[in-house]
Amino acid sequence: MRSFTRRSVLAAGAASAALLSAPAVFAQAKPKLRFTTVATEQDIRAESFKAFGEAVKDRYDFEAFFGGNLFKQGTELVAMQRGNVEMANLSPQDISKQIPAWSILTSAYLFRDADHVKKTFDGPVGAEFKKMARDQLGVHILTPVYFGTRQVNLRSTKKINTPADMAGTKLRMPPGEAWQLLGEAMGANPTPVAFAELYTALQSGAVDGQDNPLPTSRTMKFHEVTKQFVLTNHLVGYDCFSVSTKIWDAMSPAQQQAFQAAADRSIAVSTAKHLAQEKEMVDFFKAQGLEVYSPNVAAFRESAQKKYLASALAKDWPKGMLERINAVQ
Repeated sequence: MRSFTRRSVLAAGAASAALLSAPAVFAQAKPKLRFTTVATEQDIRAESFKAFGEAVKDRYDFEAFFGGNLFKQGTELVAMQRGNVEMANLSPQDISKQIPAWSILTSAYLFRDADHVKKTFDGPVGAEFKKMARDQLGVHILTPVYFGTRQVNLRSTKKINTPADMAGTKLRMPPGEAWQLLGEAMGANPTPVAFAELYTALQSGAVDGQDNPLPTSRTMKFHEVTKQFVLTNHLVGYDCFSVSTKIWDAMSPAQQQAFQAAADRSIAVSTAKHLAQEKEMVDFFKAQGLEVYSPNVAAFRESAQKKYLASALAKDWPKGMLERINAVQ
């Protein structure tokens, strides 16, 4: 009995010691950074997100979830706000649902190219919009993530030079009010069609055309059922690589600087690869016998910005912001 009691006391003592030491062990564990994106693991962006994870691995346990496997498209922001995920690739359209002033950042012909997006976000204008996201959403935006510029792709051979030439064209647009406004701003008759049904809709003539970044059009083989690409450059596609302010605020200034630098370096690689791929697509489509050309982009931009300024969306835009963004060089 004495032997049994002695063993029990020793075991209890060991268990107590383990419990007392546990907090020290857990304190040494690296903070977890769960990251969610709808981009697939085969996407160019995935390589850069993984590179970012490698760059911060000494301080954080970065875990990336691709293809919307953790959170579906459109739900990432709320997941961050609820603390269910620490990082996400957020759509500016989703941010604008909670911060109406952000809708200006989703409008047609706002940004000229990927460089213009980056310079805007890195400058005074970007600082104002980032502060809105921080103060109202609890989200710190690191950098925009470029994924392509949308171009018009048509079944007809009619030459398109100005928005007037698009009159009567049934241009497929994703469902949603903002997308319909975009189609109208292009001078077309916007027609909502689900992405999965778009090839058949083009093939049958249910729509006269569609708009997507050139690499997407090749992947989906839209060039098989169309005859021309009009390089309207009407919408520069990007998302916002973001981290919760809870994580960001826990860093020292030096750690924040290193974290930001890692994001900038990794996403710059993705941007360069996207731009190179788009250039390759022009040559590919021409080789396939399609006409690829640039219209009067200035005329499209002027017409589209007037359309947006006259819309209900513009009432929430900060005064003079359109002019300020246009002036960024």
